[in-house]
Amino acid sequence: MVLKRQFSYWWRLFLPLITALWAIIGIQAYASYKSEKDFRTQQLANDLELINARIIDAYENDVDLEPFIRFIEDYYDETELHGVRISIYNDEDSLLFNSGVPIQLNIDTDIVPEFAEAVESGHGTALRHSTSVKDNPFYFFDVRRSSDGKIFSHTAMPYTDVLVKSITVDKKMWYIVIAIGIVASLFIFFFTRYLARNVQLLHSFAIKAASGEEIDESVTFSKDELGDVSRKIVALYQDKAEANERSDREHRLAIKINEEKMRMTKQLTNNINHELKTPVGVVKGYLDTLAEHPEMDPAARERFLGKAREHMDRLCSMLNDLSSMTRLEDGGAGVMRERIDFSELVQNTASELSTLNLNNNIRFVYDLPPHCFVVGNYNLLYAMIMNLVRNADFHSHGTECGVKLISENKREYRFSFYDNGTGVGEEHLAHLFERFYRIDKGRSRKVGGTGLGLPIVKNTINVMGGAITVSNRPEGGLEFRFTLLKWTEEAAKFTSV
Repeated sequence: MVLKRQFSYWWRLFLPLITALWAIIGIQAYASYKSEKDFRTQQLANDLELINARIIDAYENDVDLEPFIRFIEDYYDETELHGVRISIYNDEDSLLFNSGVPIQLNIDTDIVPEFAEAVESGHGTALRHSTSVKDNPFYFFDVRRSSDGKIFSHTAMPYTDVLVKSITVDKKMWYIVIAIGIVASLFIFFFTRYLARNVQLLHSFAIKAASGEEIDESVTFSKDELGDVSRKIVALYQDKAEANERSDREHRLAIKINEEKMRMTKQLTNNINHELKTPVGVVKGYLDTLAEHPEMDPAARERFLGKAREHMDRLCSMLNDLSSMTRLEDGGAGVMRERIDFSELVQNTASELSTLNLNNNIRFVYDLPPHCFVVGNYNLLYAMIMNLVRNADFHSHGTECGVKLISENKREYRFSFYDNGTGVGEEHLAHLFERFYRIDKGRSRKVGGTGLGLPIVKNTINVMGGAITVSNRPEGGLEFRFTLLKWTEEAAKFTSV
Protein backbone atom coordinates (compact mmCIF):
# COMPACT_ATOMS: atom_id res chain seq x y z
CA MET A 1 0.00 0.00 0.00
CA VAL A 2 2.88 2.35 0.87
CA LEU A 3 4.62 1.54 -2.43
CA LYS A 4 1.47 2.32 -4.33
CA ARG A 5 1.17 5.70 -2.64
CA GLN A 6 4.88 6.38 -3.24
CA PHE A 7 4.58 5.49 -6.92
CA SER A 8 1.47 7.64 -7.27
CA TYR A 9 3.14 10.61 -5.61
CA TRP A 10 6.27 10.18 -7.74
CA TRP A 11 4.29 10.22 -10.97
CA ARG A 12 2.26 13.22 -9.81
CA LEU A 13 5.58 14.99 -9.26
CA PHE A 14 7.42 13.66 -12.33
CA LEU A 15 4.81 14.16 -15.06
CA PRO A 16 4.14 17.90 -14.52
CA LEU A 17 7.88 18.60 -14.34
CA ILE A 18 8.76 16.61 -17.46
CA THR A 19 5.84 18.17 -19.35
CA ALA A 20 6.90 21.67 -18.35
CA LEU A 21 10.51 20.88 -19.30
CA TRP A 22 9.69 19.71 -22.82
CA ALA A 23 7.24 22.57 -23.31
CA ILE A 24 9.98 25.08 -22.43
CA ILE A 25 12.54 23.29 -24.62
CA GLY A 26 10.09 23.12 -27.53
CA ILE A 27 9.09 26.78 -27.28
CA GLN A 28 12.71 27.91 -26.97
CA ALA A 29 13.84 25.71 -29.89
CA TYR A 30 11.01 26.91 -32.12
CA ALA A 31 11.75 30.54 -31.26
CA SER A 32 15.44 30.04 -32.09
CA TYR A 33 14.58 28.23 -35.32
CA LYS A 34 12.14 30.93 -36.37
CA SER A 35 14.60 33.71 -35.54
CA GLU A 36 17.42 32.05 -37.49
CA LYS A 37 15.22 31.35 -40.51
CA ASP A 38 13.86 34.90 -40.53
CA PHE A 39 17.42 36.21 -40.35
CA ARG A 40 18.55 34.13 -43.34
CA THR A 41 15.43 35.06 -45.31
CA GLN A 42 16.09 38.72 -44.61
CA GLN A 43 19.64 38.30 -45.86
CA LEU A 44 18.25 37.00 -49.17
CA ALA A 45 15.89 39.97 -49.41
CA ASN A 46 18.81 42.31 -48.69
CA ASP A 47 20.84 40.69 -51.50
CA LEU A 48 18.02 41.24 -54.01
CA GLU A 49 17.63 44.82 -52.81
CA LEU A 50 21.39 45.31 -53.23
CA ILE A 51 21.25 44.06 -56.85
CA ASN A 52 18.52 46.55 -57.67
CA ALA A 53 20.34 49.34 -55.87
CA ARG A 54 23.50 48.67 -57.91
CA ILE A 55 21.57 48.60 -61.19
CA ILE A 56 19.84 51.91 -60.37
CA ASP A 57 23.18 53.40 -59.31
CA ALA A 58 24.77 52.25 -62.63
CA TYR A 59 21.91 53.82 -64.55
CA GLU A 60 22.19 57.13 -62.70
CA ASN A 61 25.95 57.13 -63.43
CA ASP A 62 25.36 56.52 -67.18
CA VAL A 63 26.81 53.01 -67.14
CA ASP A 64 25.66 50.70 -69.93
CA LEU A 65 23.14 48.43 -68.21
CA GLU A 66 23.29 45.40 -70.51
CA PRO A 67 26.95 44.44 -69.82
CA PHE A 68 26.49 45.43 -66.20
CA ILE A 69 23.60 42.96 -65.87
CA ARG A 70 25.72 40.26 -67.51
CA PHE A 71 28.42 41.03 -64.94
CA ILE A 72 25.87 40.53 -62.17
CA GLU A 73 24.83 37.16 -63.65
CA ASP A 74 28.43 35.98 -63.65
CA TYR A 75 29.07 37.35 -60.18
CA TYR A 76 26.21 35.37 -58.58
CA ASP A 77 26.62 32.27 -60.78
CA GLU A 78 28.37 30.21 -58.06
CA THR A 79 26.22 31.42 -55.15
CA GLU A 80 22.78 30.65 -53.76
CA LEU A 81 21.46 33.47 -56.00
CA HIS A 82 22.30 31.49 -59.14
CA GLY A 83 19.39 31.85 -61.53
CA VAL A 84 18.26 35.24 -60.27
CA ARG A 85 15.88 36.92 -62.72
CA ILE A 86 16.33 40.60 -63.57
CA SER A 87 13.98 42.77 -65.65
CA ILE A 88 14.49 46.50 -66.35
CA TYR A 89 11.34 48.45 -67.29
CA ASN A 90 10.94 52.08 -68.25
CA ASP A 91 8.20 54.36 -66.98
CA GLU A 92 6.00 53.28 -69.91
CA ASP A 93 6.12 49.63 -68.75
CA SER A 94 8.39 48.64 -71.67
CA LEU A 95 11.02 45.98 -71.02
CA LEU A 96 14.48 47.42 -71.65
CA PHE A 97 16.80 44.67 -70.41
CA ASN A 98 16.24 41.18 -69.18
CA SER A 99 18.09 38.27 -67.53
CA GLY A 100 16.21 34.98 -67.37
CA VAL A 101 12.43 34.75 -67.81
CA PRO A 102 10.93 38.29 -67.90
CA ILE A 103 9.13 39.28 -64.75
CA GLN A 104 5.50 40.14 -65.38
CA LEU A 105 4.16 43.50 -64.18
CA ASN A 106 0.55 42.39 -63.99
CA ILE A 107 -1.46 39.56 -62.49
CA ASP A 108 -4.84 39.20 -64.15
CA THR A 109 -4.65 42.87 -65.30
CA ASP A 110 -3.76 44.00 -61.78
CA ILE A 111 -0.33 45.52 -61.22
CA VAL A 112 1.88 43.27 -59.08
CA PRO A 113 2.15 44.44 -55.44
CA GLU A 114 5.91 45.07 -55.35
CA PHE A 115 5.74 47.20 -58.49
CA ALA A 116 2.77 49.17 -57.19
CA GLU A 117 4.67 49.83 -53.98
CA ALA A 118 7.75 50.97 -55.93
CA VAL A 119 5.65 53.36 -58.03
CA GLU A 120 4.25 54.83 -54.81
CA SER A 121 7.37 54.98 -52.59
CA GLY A 122 10.37 54.14 -54.78
CA HIS A 123 10.91 50.61 -53.45
CA GLY A 124 8.76 47.52 -53.00
CA THR A 125 9.05 43.83 -52.04
CA ALA A 126 6.80 40.77 -52.09
CA LEU A 127 6.85 37.03 -51.48
CA ARG A 128 4.36 35.45 -53.91
CA HIS A 129 3.78 32.92 -56.66
CA SER A 130 5.24 33.52 -60.09
CA THR A 131 2.86 34.17 -62.98
CA SER A 132 5.30 33.01 -65.68
CA VAL A 133 6.40 29.61 -64.40
CA LYS A 134 4.19 26.57 -64.90
CA ASP A 135 4.67 24.93 -61.51
CA ASN A 136 3.97 28.36 -59.99
CA PRO A 137 6.57 28.26 -57.15
CA PHE A 138 7.12 30.94 -54.54
CA TYR A 139 9.47 33.77 -55.47
CA PHE A 140 11.11 36.64 -53.69
CA PHE A 141 10.42 39.85 -55.63
CA ASP A 142 12.14 43.23 -55.22
CA VAL A 143 11.63 46.47 -57.22
CA ARG A 144 13.51 49.77 -57.02
CA ARG A 145 12.71 52.97 -58.95
CA SER A 146 15.34 55.40 -60.17
CA SER A 147 15.39 58.88 -58.69
CA ASP A 148 14.12 60.37 -61.97
CA GLY A 149 11.32 57.79 -62.08
CA LYS A 150 12.17 56.67 -65.63
CA ILE A 151 13.26 53.07 -65.00
CA PHE A 152 12.36 50.27 -62.58
CA SER A 153 14.78 47.47 -61.68
CA HIS A 154 12.73 44.31 -60.96
CA THR A 155 14.43 41.18 -59.50
CA ALA A 156 13.04 37.79 -58.54
CA MET A 157 14.58 34.71 -56.94
CA PRO A 158 12.84 31.30 -57.05
CA TYR A 159 12.97 28.75 -54.25
CA THR A 160 15.70 26.63 -55.79
CA ASP A 161 17.23 23.71 -53.89
CA VAL A 162 20.36 25.75 -53.28
CA LEU A 163 18.31 28.67 -51.99
CA VAL A 164 16.16 26.49 -49.73
CA LYS A 165 19.29 24.92 -48.30
CA SER A 166 20.81 28.35 -47.64
CA ILE A 167 17.83 29.57 -45.62
CA THR A 168 17.19 26.28 -43.85
CA VAL A 169 18.46 25.96 -40.27
CA ASP A 170 21.02 23.19 -39.77
CA LYS A 171 19.49 19.96 -38.45
CA LYS A 172 22.32 19.65 -35.97
CA MET A 173 20.50 22.22 -33.86
CA TRP A 174 17.61 19.78 -33.38
CA TYR A 175 19.99 16.98 -32.38
CA ILE A 176 21.49 19.25 -29.73
CA VAL A 177 18.04 20.24 -28.46
CA ILE A 178 16.91 16.61 -28.22
CA ALA A 179 20.15 15.61 -26.42
CA ILE A 180 19.69 18.40 -23.87
CA GLY A 181 16.07 17.36 -23.35
CA ILE A 182 17.03 13.72 -22.73
CA VAL A 183 19.72 14.65 -20.20
CA ALA A 184 17.32 16.99 -18.39
CA SER A 185 14.62 14.32 -18.39
CA LEU A 186 16.97 11.79 -16.79
CA PHE A 187 17.90 14.33 -14.14
CA ILE A 188 14.24 15.00 -13.33
CA PHE A 189 13.54 11.26 -13.27
CA PHE A 190 16.16 10.50 -10.59
CA PHE A 191 15.55 13.75 -8.69
CA THR A 192 11.81 13.13 -8.33
CA ARG A 193 12.48 9.55 -7.18
CA TYR A 194 14.80 10.95 -4.53
CA LEU A 195 12.12 13.39 -3.34
CA ALA A 196 9.50 10.64 -3.36
CA ARG A 197 11.66 8.51 -1.05
CA ASN A 198 11.92 11.38 1.44
CA VAL A 199 8.17 11.86 1.34
CA GLN A 200 7.64 8.14 1.98
CA LEU A 201 9.82 8.25 5.11
CA LEU A 202 8.06 11.39 6.31
CA HIS A 203 4.64 9.83 5.68
CA SER A 204 5.56 6.71 7.67
CA PHE A 205 6.82 8.84 10.55
CA ALA A 206 3.70 11.04 10.55
CA ILE A 207 1.43 7.96 10.86
CA LYS A 208 3.41 6.63 13.84
CA ALA A 209 3.53 10.04 15.50
CA ALA A 210 -0.23 10.54 15.11
CA SER A 211 -0.99 7.11 16.62
CA GLY A 212 1.51 7.50 19.45
CA GLU A 213 3.67 4.57 18.33
CA GLU A 214 7.35 4.37 19.15
CA ILE A 215 9.50 6.21 16.64
CA ASP A 216 12.50 4.48 15.09
CA GLU A 217 15.25 7.00 15.78
CA SER A 218 17.68 5.17 13.49
CA VAL A 219 15.84 6.49 10.43
CA THR A 220 17.98 9.17 8.79
CA PHE A 221 16.55 11.92 6.69
CA SER A 222 18.29 13.71 3.87
CA LYS A 223 20.35 16.82 4.49
CA ASP A 224 18.05 19.24 2.74
CA GLU A 225 14.97 21.35 3.50
CA LEU A 226 12.67 18.32 3.57
CA GLY A 227 15.06 16.52 5.91
CA ASP A 228 15.16 19.60 8.15
CA VAL A 229 11.36 19.60 8.31
CA SER A 230 11.34 15.90 9.20
CA ARG A 231 13.89 16.35 11.99
CA LYS A 232 11.91 19.24 13.40
CA ILE A 233 8.77 17.08 13.45
CA VAL A 234 10.69 14.43 15.40
CA ALA A 235 11.77 17.09 17.88
CA LEU A 236 8.18 18.26 18.22
CA TYR A 237 7.02 14.73 18.88
CA GLN A 238 9.67 14.24 21.55
CA ASP A 239 8.55 17.48 23.20
CA LYS A 240 4.93 16.34 23.23
CA ALA A 241 4.89 15.28 26.87
CA GLU A 242 6.57 18.50 27.96
CA ALA A 243 4.10 20.53 25.92
CA ASN A 244 1.19 18.76 27.61
CA GLU A 245 2.70 19.51 31.01
CA ARG A 246 3.13 23.16 30.06
CA SER A 247 -0.48 23.24 28.95
CA ASP A 248 -1.58 21.89 32.33
CA ARG A 249 0.53 24.48 34.14
CA GLU A 250 -0.87 27.27 31.99
CA HIS A 251 -4.39 26.03 32.68
CA ARG A 252 -3.76 26.10 36.42
CA LEU A 253 -2.23 29.56 36.07
CA ALA A 254 -5.26 30.78 34.11
CA ILE A 255 -7.53 29.52 36.89
CA LYS A 256 -5.39 31.35 39.44
CA ILE A 257 -5.44 34.54 37.39
CA ASN A 258 -9.20 34.30 37.05
CA GLU A 259 -9.55 33.83 40.81
CA GLU A 260 -7.27 36.84 41.39
CA LYS A 261 -9.36 38.88 38.96
CA MET A 262 -12.51 37.92 40.83
CA ARG A 263 -10.83 38.87 44.10
CA MET A 264 -9.80 42.26 42.72
CA THR A 265 -13.30 42.83 41.34
CA LYS A 266 -14.76 42.03 44.74
CA GLN A 267 -12.23 44.33 46.41
CA LEU A 268 -13.06 47.11 43.93
CA THR A 269 -16.77 46.67 44.63
CA ASN A 270 -16.09 46.91 48.35
CA ASN A 271 -13.98 50.03 47.83
CA ILE A 272 -16.68 51.67 45.73
CA ASN A 273 -19.31 50.82 48.32
CA HIS A 274 -17.09 52.24 51.05
CA GLU A 275 -16.33 55.43 49.11
CA LEU A 276 -19.98 55.97 48.20
CA LYS A 277 -21.28 55.35 51.69
CA THR A 278 -19.42 58.34 53.14
CA PRO A 279 -20.98 61.14 51.04
CA VAL A 280 -24.37 59.37 50.95
CA GLY A 281 -24.32 58.96 54.74
CA VAL A 282 -23.33 62.60 55.28
CA VAL A 283 -26.02 63.90 52.93
CA LYS A 284 -28.62 61.68 54.59
CA GLY A 285 -27.53 62.93 58.02
CA TYR A 286 -27.88 66.56 57.07
CA LEU A 287 -31.25 65.99 55.40
CA ASP A 288 -32.56 63.99 58.38
CA THR A 289 -31.44 66.76 60.73
CA LEU A 290 -33.24 69.37 58.64
CA ALA A 291 -36.38 67.24 58.50
CA GLU A 292 -36.40 66.61 62.28
CA HIS A 293 -35.76 70.26 63.21
CA PRO A 294 -38.11 72.42 61.15
CA GLU A 295 -37.64 75.25 63.68
CA MET A 296 -33.88 75.47 62.84
CA ASP A 297 -32.77 79.08 62.27
CA PRO A 298 -32.19 80.11 58.62
CA ALA A 299 -28.39 80.46 59.00
CA ALA A 300 -27.96 76.93 60.35
CA ARG A 301 -30.37 75.55 57.74
CA GLU A 302 -28.38 77.23 54.98
CA ARG A 303 -25.13 75.86 56.38
CA PHE A 304 -26.55 72.31 56.53
CA LEU A 305 -27.88 72.57 52.96
CA GLY A 306 -24.49 73.84 51.77
CA LYS A 307 -22.72 70.88 53.39
CA ALA A 308 -25.22 68.45 51.85
CA ARG A 309 -24.73 70.08 48.44
CA GLU A 310 -20.94 69.89 48.82
CA HIS A 311 -21.02 66.16 49.52
CA MET A 312 -23.55 65.60 46.74
CA ASP A 313 -21.18 67.36 44.34
CA ARG A 314 -18.39 65.06 45.52
CA LEU A 315 -20.65 62.05 44.96
CA CYS A 316 -21.44 63.22 41.40
CA SER A 317 -17.72 63.77 40.69
CA MET A 318 -16.96 60.27 41.93
CA LEU A 319 -19.67 58.73 39.73
CA ASN A 320 -18.38 60.68 36.69
CA ASP A 321 -14.84 59.51 37.42
CA LEU A 322 -16.02 55.92 37.76
CA SER A 323 -17.77 56.20 34.40
CA SER A 324 -14.59 57.55 32.80
CA MET A 325 -12.53 54.78 34.40
CA THR A 326 -14.88 52.08 33.09
CA ARG A 327 -14.71 53.41 29.53
CA LEU A 328 -10.93 53.79 29.58
CA GLU A 329 -10.33 50.35 31.09
CA ASP A 330 -12.43 48.82 28.32
CA GLY A 331 -9.69 49.91 25.90
CA GLY A 332 -11.12 53.32 25.07
CA ALA A 333 -13.99 51.95 22.96
CA GLY A 334 -15.81 54.84 21.34
CA VAL A 335 -12.98 57.32 22.04
CA MET A 336 -12.07 59.41 19.00
CA ARG A 337 -8.32 59.79 18.52
CA GLU A 338 -7.31 62.68 16.32
CA ARG A 339 -4.49 65.16 15.68
CA ILE A 340 -4.07 67.38 18.74
CA ASP A 341 -1.70 70.32 19.12
CA PHE A 342 -0.58 69.46 22.66
CA SER A 343 1.18 72.81 23.05
CA GLU A 344 -2.04 74.68 22.25
CA LEU A 345 -4.06 72.38 24.54
CA VAL A 346 -1.73 73.05 27.50
CA GLN A 347 -1.83 76.78 26.78
CA ASN A 348 -5.64 76.70 26.84
CA THR A 349 -5.53 74.72 30.09
CA ALA A 350 -3.26 77.34 31.65
CA SER A 351 -5.71 80.06 30.63
CA GLU A 352 -8.59 78.12 32.21
CA LEU A 353 -6.63 77.56 35.43
CA SER A 354 -5.91 81.28 35.73
CA THR A 355 -9.64 81.88 36.16
CA LEU A 356 -10.14 79.10 38.74
CA ASN A 357 -9.56 79.29 42.46
CA LEU A 358 -7.45 76.25 43.34
CA ASN A 359 -7.41 75.21 46.99
CA ASN A 360 -3.76 76.10 47.55
CA ASN A 361 -3.30 78.55 44.63
CA ILE A 362 -0.48 76.51 43.09
CA ARG A 363 1.05 78.15 40.00
CA PHE A 364 0.98 76.26 36.70
CA VAL A 365 3.74 76.78 34.09
CA TYR A 366 4.67 75.05 30.83
CA ASP A 367 7.56 74.83 28.38
CA LEU A 368 6.51 73.20 25.09
CA PRO A 369 7.53 73.86 21.47
CA PRO A 370 4.81 75.15 19.10
CA HIS A 371 2.96 72.75 16.80
CA CYS A 372 3.58 69.74 19.02
CA PHE A 373 1.07 67.45 17.25
CA VAL A 374 0.14 64.17 18.98
CA VAL A 375 -2.41 61.37 18.64
CA GLY A 376 -5.07 62.03 21.24
CA ASN A 377 -8.52 63.13 22.33
CA TYR A 378 -8.82 66.78 23.29
CA ASN A 379 -11.27 66.34 26.17
CA LEU A 380 -9.41 63.38 27.70
CA LEU A 381 -6.01 65.07 27.47
CA TYR A 382 -7.46 68.28 28.90
CA ALA A 383 -8.98 66.33 31.81
CA MET A 384 -5.65 64.53 32.31
CA ILE A 385 -3.72 67.82 32.71
CA MET A 386 -6.44 69.15 35.04
CA ASN A 387 -6.23 65.99 37.19
CA LEU A 388 -2.45 66.30 37.45
CA VAL A 389 -2.70 69.98 38.41
CA ARG A 390 -5.43 69.34 41.02
CA ASN A 391 -3.43 66.41 42.41
CA ALA A 392 -0.40 68.69 42.80
CA ASP A 393 -2.57 71.45 44.34
CA PHE A 394 -4.25 69.06 46.80
CA HIS A 395 -1.26 66.97 47.92
CA SER A 396 2.16 68.35 46.91
CA HIS A 397 2.42 71.23 49.46
CA GLY A 398 4.31 73.05 46.70
CA THR A 399 3.96 76.44 45.04
CA GLU A 400 4.50 75.49 41.39
CA CYS A 401 3.75 72.69 38.95
CA GLY A 402 4.30 72.46 35.24
CA VAL A 403 4.68 70.39 32.09
CA LYS A 404 7.61 70.36 29.66
CA LEU A 405 9.00 68.37 26.71
CA ILE A 406 12.11 66.42 27.70
CA SER A 407 12.84 64.35 24.55
CA GLU A 408 11.43 63.03 21.28
CA ASN A 409 12.10 60.48 18.56
CA LYS A 410 10.51 59.58 15.22
CA ARG A 411 7.64 57.81 16.96
CA GLU A 412 6.75 59.76 20.10
CA TYR A 413 7.20 62.74 22.42
CA ARG A 414 8.29 62.33 26.04
CA PHE A 415 6.87 64.86 28.53
CA SER A 416 7.36 65.59 32.23
CA PHE A 417 4.76 66.90 34.66
CA TYR A 418 6.38 67.99 37.92
CA ASP A 419 5.79 69.94 41.12
CA ASN A 420 8.14 71.47 43.68
CA GLY A 421 6.40 70.00 46.70
CA THR A 422 7.49 67.43 49.27
CA GLY A 423 6.98 64.25 47.21
CA VAL A 424 5.82 60.98 48.79
CA GLY A 425 7.41 58.03 50.54
CA GLU A 426 9.01 55.50 48.22
CA GLU A 427 6.62 52.83 49.52
CA HIS A 428 3.68 54.79 48.08
CA LEU A 429 5.01 55.30 44.51
CA ALA A 430 3.95 51.85 43.26
CA HIS A 431 0.36 52.45 44.45
CA LEU A 432 -0.32 56.00 43.25
CA PHE A 433 -2.18 54.82 40.14
CA GLU A 434 -4.45 52.44 42.11
CA ARG A 435 -8.09 53.38 42.46
CA PHE A 436 -9.07 55.02 45.76
CA TYR A 437 -5.49 54.83 47.01
CA ARG A 438 -4.76 57.66 49.43
CA ILE A 439 -1.62 58.43 51.37
CA ASP A 440 -3.54 60.55 53.89
CA LYS A 441 -7.10 59.26 53.71
CA GLY A 442 -8.59 61.81 56.06
CA ARG A 443 -6.96 64.78 54.38
CA SER A 444 -7.75 63.50 50.88
CA ARG A 445 -11.45 63.41 51.62
CA LYS A 446 -11.20 66.77 53.33
CA VAL A 447 -9.77 68.46 50.21
CA GLY A 448 -12.38 66.78 48.05
CA GLY A 449 -10.43 64.16 46.09
CA THR A 450 -12.23 61.10 44.71
CA GLY A 451 -9.17 58.84 44.66
CA LEU A 452 -9.61 58.29 40.91
CA GLY A 453 -7.68 61.21 39.40
CA LEU A 454 -4.33 59.47 38.89
CA PRO A 455 -5.86 56.16 37.70
CA ILE A 456 -7.76 58.18 35.09
CA VAL A 457 -4.50 59.87 34.07
CA LYS A 458 -2.76 56.51 33.58
CA ASN A 459 -5.64 54.97 31.64
CA THR A 460 -5.88 58.05 29.40
CA ILE A 461 -2.19 57.77 28.48
CA ASN A 462 -2.55 54.02 27.85
CA VAL A 463 -5.58 54.50 25.60
CA MET A 464 -3.63 57.07 23.56
CA GLY A 465 -0.85 54.51 22.98
CA GLY A 466 1.63 55.96 25.49
CA ALA A 467 3.06 55.05 28.89
CA ILE A 468 3.49 56.88 32.21
CA THR A 469 5.76 56.52 35.27
CA VAL A 470 6.11 58.45 38.53
CA SER A 471 9.11 59.15 40.74
CA ASN A 472 10.35 61.60 43.38
CA ARG A 473 12.46 64.49 42.12
CA PRO A 474 15.91 64.92 43.70
CA GLU A 475 15.14 68.60 44.30
CA GLY A 476 11.75 67.76 45.86
CA GLY A 477 8.27 67.02 44.60
CA LEU A 478 6.86 64.41 42.21
CA GLU A 479 7.58 63.93 38.52
CA PHE A 480 5.22 62.13 36.14
CA ARG A 481 6.94 61.17 32.87
CA PHE A 482 4.59 60.18 30.04
CA THR A 483 4.77 59.60 26.28
CA LEU A 484 2.32 60.44 23.50
CA LEU A 485 2.50 59.24 19.90
CA LYS A 486 3.48 61.77 17.27
CA TRP A 487 0.87 62.44 14.62
CA THR A 488 2.07 60.83 11.38
CA GLU A 489 0.41 59.03 8.48
CA GLU A 490 1.28 55.72 10.15
CA ALA A 491 -0.01 56.90 13.53
CA ALA A 492 -3.24 57.98 11.83
CA LYS A 493 -4.04 54.26 11.33
CA PHE A 494 -4.05 53.97 15.10
CA THR A 495 -7.11 56.23 15.34
CA SER A 496 -10.55 54.72 15.75
CA VAL A 497 -14.06 55.65 16.72
